[in-house]
This record gives sequence, C-alpha cells and structure tokens, in this order.
Amino acid sequence: MAQSHFVEALRAQDPANIGVHTVLARLGAGGMGQVYLGRSPGGRQVAIKVIREDFAESPEALARFRREVETVRAVRSAYTANLIDASLEATPYWLATEYVPGPTLVEAVRARGPLPADTCLRLFAALAEALSHVHEHGVLHRDLKPHNVILSAVGPKLIDFGIARGAEQTALTQAGAAPGTPGYTAPEIITRNDVSPAADVFALGATMAVVATGRPPYGEGSLESVTYRVVHGEVDVAGVEPALAELIRECVAGDPGERPDPARIIARCAVSSALVDDPVYRELTAVRGTPVMPSAAYVPTLAPGVPSAPGANVLAAEAKRPRTKLWLTVGAASVALGVVAALAVQSLGDDAKGGGDDKALGEGGAKPAASSAASPAASPAASGSASAPAAEAGGGKEPAYVEATAPNRDYWSAKEGALYGEGTCNLPSEERVDGQFQSSVSDAVNPEVRVMSGKVKIGFRFKYASPDRLKAPFYVSVAVKPPHEIDSSTGKPLSGLRQNNLGLGYTSKPVDIAPKGSGGWGADFKELTYPDDFQQYVNGKPYAQPIPVGNDPGDWTVLFEHVTSEKAYASIGCYGFTAK
Repeated sequence: MAQSHFVEALRAQDPANIGVHTVLARLGAGGMGQVYLGRSPGGRQVAIKVIREDFAESPEALARFRREVETVRAVRSAYTANLIDASLEATPYWLATEYVPGPTLVEAVRARGPLPADTCLRLFAALAEALSHVHEHGVLHRDLKPHNVILSAVGPKLIDFGIARGAEQTALTQAGAAPGTPGYTAPEIITRNDVSPAADVFALGATMAVVATGRPPYGEGSLESVTYRVVHGEVDVAGVEPALAELIRECVAGDPGERPDPARIIARCAVSSALVDDPVYRELTAVRGTPVMPSAAYVPTLAPGVPSAPGANVLAAEAKRPRTKLWLTVGAASVALGVVAALAVQSLGDDAKGGGDDKALGEGGAKPAASSAASPAASPAASGSASAPAAEAGGGKEPAYVEATAPNRDYWSAKEGALYGEGTCNLPSEERVDGQFQSSVSDAVNPEVRVMSGKVKIGFRFKYASPDRLKAPFYVSVAVKPPHEIDSSTGKPLSGLRQNNLGLGYTSKPVDIAPKGSGGWGADFKELTYPDDFQQYVNGKPYAQPIPVGNDPGDWTVLFEHVTSEKAYASIGCYGFTAK
C-alpha cells in the first residue's frame, strides 16, 4: 500500500466514509486503486486502499488483492504497516493498515539527494533486518524498492505487499511474465520467474544503490533497456564509498547463490548505533504536521494482465507536466541474449520520452552508449533524416569486441517465392556511409544453396570510397542474430516462449575496412565464417558460443555495425539468410 508524508485534499467524487472509517484525505494512487488517509471510530489514523471497480471484475486482480490482505494479516512485524481492517465480501473491496507518517525513501532521496555512507550502512542493516522478519513469516516481498519503504520516526517500514507471496506458492501471473518493477526485479525472475529470498536481497541492493547515488540503479530509458541492463549490465555505484559499493554489488550479483543473506548483510554493515539516532535520518523523518498538498506520485508495480484507469499511477517525474493521454501497454517485452519478460507498464503520452520510474531521482543516471539497439524513433536514419557521415566518427582506439547495450529491433525477412535469397530489413541503417557498402552471404560449402544448414560465409567491403573521403580507421563488426531469443544453456530457443530476438546475437571482432586503394574486391574485401569467427560478449567477457544455424530455423539477420568502442556502434547495413 502506498503511503506518503504528503497528502492531497479530497475530491468531490471521493467517499466520506469507508466502512466505519472517516475519510480525511488522499495519500496517493496505488497499483490497484486509491489510497486514503482515514480515521477509525476511536480516533486512530489509518491508510485505506480501495480496489478500483474495474479490478473487481478481474479474477486475477481480485485474487491478488485478497492475497495482499492475507499477507499483511500474516506478517505482524515492527517493520511493516500492520493490518487494521478489511472488507472482501462485496464491492468496494478495501483494506486498512496503520498509517505511518513519514516520507517514502524515494521522496527522501529526491528531496535531499544521496545519503552519506554511514547513514546508508545503518539503513542497509535496518532494511535487511526488516526483510529477515518478513522472510521468517514465510513471505517474499517481491517488490522492494525506494517507493515501498517509509522512513518513520521509529525506523523504516516495508509497505505494498500486493505481489508478495509465500515461498511455496505459485505466482499469480501469466506464463512468461515477470512481476515487479524494472531495475529492482532480479534477473532470475526476469528470465525464468525463479522467485526466492535472494530476489528480495537483489531488490535491497538496487534500492541502496539509489540511496547512495541518487540515481536509478540501472540507468534511465525504456522498460526493455532497463531490464536488459539488469540481466547483462552492472549496477550504477559510481562515486560510492568502496565498502558500501562492494556490498551493493554483492547483493545484486547475477547468481542468486552468490548474494549474501540478510544476516550476512547486517554483519557486514557493522552498525554501532541506532538508525533513529543518525542525524541525517532524524532530519528526514521530522514530521511537522500533515500538509495538504499534491502527493508525490506512486510508482506502480508492473504486473501482467491488470487494466488501468486513466489518471492512475502517473510517474513522479512527470507529475507536474501537462499530459494529453495515458495508456496501458501489455505484452512481451523481450530483452536480448535469452531474456524474456512480459510486463504491463504505465506509459506517458506525447511529452514523455521514456524516462522510466526513477527519472525524478536525478539526472545523473547511467545511460547506455549510443548503439544500433536504440529505439528506431530516436535514430535519425530511422526517422528519415540523414545521420552524420560515418567517416566523421572514425579514428578511435581499436575495439577488441562489441557487445549489445540495449535491445535491437532490426530483422531481415526473406522475400516470399524468391529464388536467390532476396529479402528486406525492417529498419533503415542508422548511419549513411560516404561510399557504397556491399555485402554477401552464402553457404560456406555450396554458394548456390540459398537455405543454410551449415557454416555461412559473410563478405563485405566499401566500393567507390576513397581514402581521402572515408578516413581510416573505420571498424566494422558483423552481428549474426537468430530469429528467436536463445537459451544459452541449451543453444535453442527458450522453451515455450519463442520470442523475437532483441539482441545483437553473435558478433565478430571489429575490423578496419577503410579503403586503402582504389576499391575492388581485393585487399579491402573482408570475409568471415559463421560460427567460427563469432562470439557473444556480456560485461566485456565471452558469454555464449554461437549456435548452429539449424538450432533455430527461420530468417536470420546479419547486421554490419560501425564500431567506435566496445559499447558504441551504429548499423550501416543489413542482410540475412534463411536457415533450416
């Protein structure tokens, strides 16, 4: 349940009473409905979440709400907002918990900026202890993030158990779906919906990265980009005190087995004084009445299959901006290199540029390098305008490899009925090259074969480009991507989830193909063999060996990327072949 130190005056359509409780003010919009500040008959302040009427017609949403009530009732802890009352017999459905005055952690960081390392360690230990208590009740939170932590005068409180569940329960989500919030959802949940206490530890580490830096833990950008970086990138702890940064990195380790448990985290923090005695924490939790003002917007959990009412769950970063439309996007948001996450996400229209949940935390978040995986709408070539000549970008240090930094949506499709392997790519090149770029793709054994089943020869060169026009060096890497996301453990498409490949696939070592003569297929012609000359890199290290083309029958895409560094590249050509 979303609570906030800031409240908003009631509106004409708001109820005067909910059950026996008097409604006093709005506290914000939760993921499933409106949250009010109320007063019990005896005068106790309560936070009341009322489920929206449209949710009441959804069996899945109603089951989730009932589970939240059961979970909050089961977890009686000093670290949670305890259940006071609930009504699940007839609409409107609602639950009431104790009202906890104090800012959410995201509000505190937004107002003050990054917290000092000593305060971070005390808060780290307190939140680890809170998780430990929740886990002792047999419950996994599954949506820990700065928005779901209230800084009360007696210590932090965990709120919003809307997608929490018992460790032995089956998730109430669609097949292939990953509930949670991008940037805080553990990679094993994204890739295989593997939920365990270690996933809550991952979320704790990501949360503390925000507290220590004031920036989103995995940068800003689209849902897919953030999710991709969670699985294949590194958490942003630039500038953080080394010991604190190391503990955060351990908590967000890709392998759940390598993450410390809450007890180990508490020991590592080695606190010697109470969090509530910390001067920075006292400053953050100082409550001076209950001002009636627009509340900081609630950042929603991304849960599949749940409809949204207009005006709900507006991102905090956009709360003051004019909005012309708000819509719900539901579907399979695949990320590259064998990662699939089907998520529902609230998106802002027109003036929103995909800043993500945490944009309001600061403008210093890590951003992905420029790449061919950027959104087509953001690419000058994709939008129909000419990009800068590729020659101007040459001259950098020789890159040793290239790895994907964000999802890639380039696809080649064979022309139906074609005899010679003709086809088309769905997107134009991102860079226009001063000179004609030519490429060829053929079977390594029999060049006359148009449907590949073995090794593939890939040739490329510049034609009619002179050394004085296309400056050396000009590094090009070839990316060969299967049609579907590949499970690295099997070398075949993900079982039961044949999603389009949003990665670069397998890439070659960048080679300099700047012309050194007058052109022709001579010294300037480069030829590579798939799979022999290809590899997949993640975090600067070899990640997966290329698969045989027969492992994923269909239309494969071959991209030619102009590479200026290991993580900066742009497409200059696209081709493909069909495999059987």
